[in-house]
Amino acid sequence: MSFHIRKGELKDAESIHNLIVELAVFEKEPDAVEVSVKDLESDGFSKDPRFNTFVAEQEDGTIIGMALFYERYSTWKGKAIHLEDLMVTQEKRGIGAGKALYSAVLKYAYENGYKRVAWEVLDWNTSAITFYENSGANVLRDWNVAQMNEQNLEKFINENF
Repeated sequence: MSFHIRKGELKDAESIHNLIVELAVFEKEPDAVEVSVKDLESDGFSKDPRFNTFVAEQEDGTIIGMALFYERYSTWKGKAIHLEDLMVTQEKRGIGAGKALYSAVLKYAYENGYKRVAWEVLDWNTSAITFYENSGANVLRDWNVAQMNEQNLEKFINENF
């Protein structure tokens, strides 16, 4: 199976969305995706994009994987990247597309002077954890992810302001 890695383009938004939905199902959150193709188009492929992508594309033009990432700032390190999602469609796993996408993000970070790349991985996804550790990544098991969803954000604001 031949594929290549390239920067994502506007025409890829629907394929990226499909991969996001597939990832949500894999992560046992099938109803969690609220972002639309239109959101991805405007947020990722406008004049001032909020995120970047790399895609794995087969010779026939089919997108089989993607890495979606964005810049953030670490008060300890400085300029950093957050890798939001790294996904290869289930039937194409094991052909090296995930590693190629991961490598593309790390190369981009290195070449652009970022001090760190960070991401989350579910504790039950042992194959991903092993892959990341084998690549040299430190999987921090003593930190918990904290999030405030839209409904709780609204509740907090209504109760405190």
